Parts: sequence; C-alpha cells; structure tokens
Amino acid sequence: MSALRRGLWAPVALSYVTFILVGLSAGVGGVLLPAQIDDYGLDKATIGTQFFTFSAGFMLAGSTAGLLIHRFGIRASLIVGGGTFVLAGLYSSMRPPFLAFVAVQILAGYGTGILESVLNAYLTDLPGATTLLNRLHAFFGVGALLGPLLATWILTALPWTAVWLVLALVCLPLLVGFHLTLPAREAPPPASAEEQAERPGLLATASRQPAVLLGAVFLAVYVGLEISVGNWGFTFLVDEHGQGSLLAGYTVSGYWLGLALGRFLISPAATRLGMTATGMTFVCLAGITVSSVLAWIAPGGVVASVSFVLLGFWLGPIFPTTMAVAPRLTVTRLVPTAIGLLNGVSVVGGAVFPWLAGAIAQGVGVWTLPPFAVALALLQLLFWWLVVGRMNPAPRTAS
Repeated sequence: MSALRRGLWAPVALSYVTFILVGLSAGVGGVLLPAQIDDYGLDKATIGTQFFTFSAGFMLAGSTAGLLIHRFGIRASLIVGGGTFVLAGLYSSMRPPFLAFVAVQILAGYGTGILESVLNAYLTDLPGATTLLNRLHAFFGVGALLGPLLATWILTALPWTAVWLVLALVCLPLLVGFHLTLPAREAPPPASAEEQAERPGLLATASRQPAVLLGAVFLAVYVGLEISVGNWGFTFLVDEHGQGSLLAGYTVSGYWLGLALGRFLISPAATRLGMTATGMTFVCLAGITVSSVLAWIAPGGVVASVSFVLLGFWLGPIFPTTMAVAPRLTVTRLVPTAIGLLNGVSVVGGAVFPWLAGAIAQGVGVWTLPPFAVALALLQLLFWWLVVGRMNPAPRTAS
C-alpha cells in the first residue's frame, strides 16, 4: 500500500513543498552573485568563499542528522533545521558585514542539510520509498528552475537582501506544518545489548560500514558530475560549438529540466517493468555514460544540446534512489545516520569535481568537459557495482 493511501498525503506533500524551497535557495545563488559583488565591492574569488562555509554547515548537518532523529524524532529535527534556515535568512536579509555574511552561511548550510537529510530519512521509511524520493528530489529541481526567475524579478525593484527575506518568510509556515502534520517522537525499537553498547557512537559506527562508505563516495562522484556539467556546460557550448548565449542558456535549463523529468518519470516506468531499484540505477548509469560519450563526439551544437538534456534525464534518479536503498546498506538503527552521512559527503564531490573540471578547462581547454564527464560516469558505474555487492540481499523494487 502506498504512503498516500495510508493517509500520509499531508506530510508527504509538505516534504515536497520543503524541497521546492531548498531548490529555490540553491537556484537564486548564481543570480545574486553579481549584486553581492557590487554591494560589497569584492572580486569573484572572495565572494565565492560563502560556498565553502555553506558546504561546511551542510557537512555538519549530515554528521548530526541521525543523532537528532534518534534523540528528538522527525518532527523536532525538521523544526530545528527549518528554524536554523529562517534565522540565517533573516540575518542575511539585514545586509551584515561581509565576514558575518560568510559566517552565517554555516547556519544556512546546516539548516538546509538537516531539512534534506531528515526528509530523506523520513520518506525512506515509507511504502513506495523509491518513487516518493524521486518525486521529492524532482521538486528540488522545480525549485532550482524557479529560483533564478524569482531572484531576477525581485532584483528589478529591491536589493539582493530581499531575496533572503522572502526565503526566510516562506519557510515560517513550513515550521507550523511540521508541527501539525508530523507525530511527536515515536518510541525507538528495543535495542540489543550490542546495539546499546554502540549507541554513543552512531556516526562512528555508521562510518565504519563499508557499504555506507562506498555509497557516500558514489554520491560524491554523482554530485560532482551533476554540478560540473551544470556549471561548465554553458561555457562548453559557447566556446566549443559556437552557440549563442541564449541558446546555450536554454540548453543548460533543459539539462536541469531533464534532471527533474527523470526523477518524475523513470521510477514509475521501472516499477511497471518490474525492475528493482538497483537494476534501474544500472540502466540510468549506462544512459549517463552513453550521453556523456555523445556530448564528446557530437558533430555539432544541436547534437551536443540534445546530449546534455539526455544526460540530465538519466542523472535524475541516481541520488534519490540511492537514498531509497540506504536501508540495505546498514542495520535499521543506523539508517538515519547513514542517510545523513551520504547526504553530507555528497557535497564534497559537489565542490571538488567542479573545481577540478574548471582547472582542467583553464589549463587544457573547455573541450575536456565531456571526457571528464565520461570518466566520472565510469567511476559511478564502478562504485555502484561495489555498493550493490555490499548490500543486504533482500530485494527492493523500484516502487
């Protein structure tokens, strides 16, 4: 029986709305950068330090989300994450000194990371988790598509700080929704003597699980590929294929739209075909590899554009499906902590690999983006094969 048929439509719908907000907050960043550079009078490298502090907060959230859930439950953990995000947004909207603005991004990253990790853990435990999680992350894509439009519209009349104010105010009713739709902390299942002995070290215990570590590396490579193509695809299309800025911009938007569509469409199709979640992921990884090769050998800009959209489409289900199979990577009690660890480590790949792609493009040429993507696609295949080999053998369909 699906989670929605069991009367869980309200918290599930609230989860989707929350991920639209998370996507909005991610999508506005690129639009706000020029305004922040002008306001603070800084260069691109200096203004970019905010992304490092945000990532630090996000990683901290990943390492503490499991402990929060175990001690306080889903509802309280979401209120902590959402409240932290609101505080960071309200302070940023006051146009603090630059160093203070960079520092408060730790809170923004922490709040965002808690919301993501806890909602992933919550939906993972519901019937039809694979489909629910793919939809959840698809709504992130919806928010990421709307974010630049929202920020551009606001900046026509107001300073960049107003965008942060809007994000903070939008989050406030979500806190009320968490309190009204989610139950109070449920009693934890009885633990064995061995589990009781391990309880003080949830994060340490989860991080010693080979399947969890392999899954974390797998997602780090995935996010690195996703962000590398998203960040450098525009430059590649303009410099290597001579596309105009408008067409290249539409292609990158198509890439992100493909990502969202893949999350909406592939999992239900796999369910109808009777595929397991792991089998569906292998199919998607093959599609990613073929699309990356097509972008590499594309004879013209049109084929390159199509390959980018296809690449986004096949990339879409990878992250949420990995979260859905997280219960097969470790014991039940450690699942929330493992999900937080997977989520937190993934941001490392999102920082390292795009930087590496940019450094290679600077030294060799931006033509290296497709072969770089092929290399990461092959790495994903290798690590997913290793992850599947470490999974609990119990089958899980792509539902």
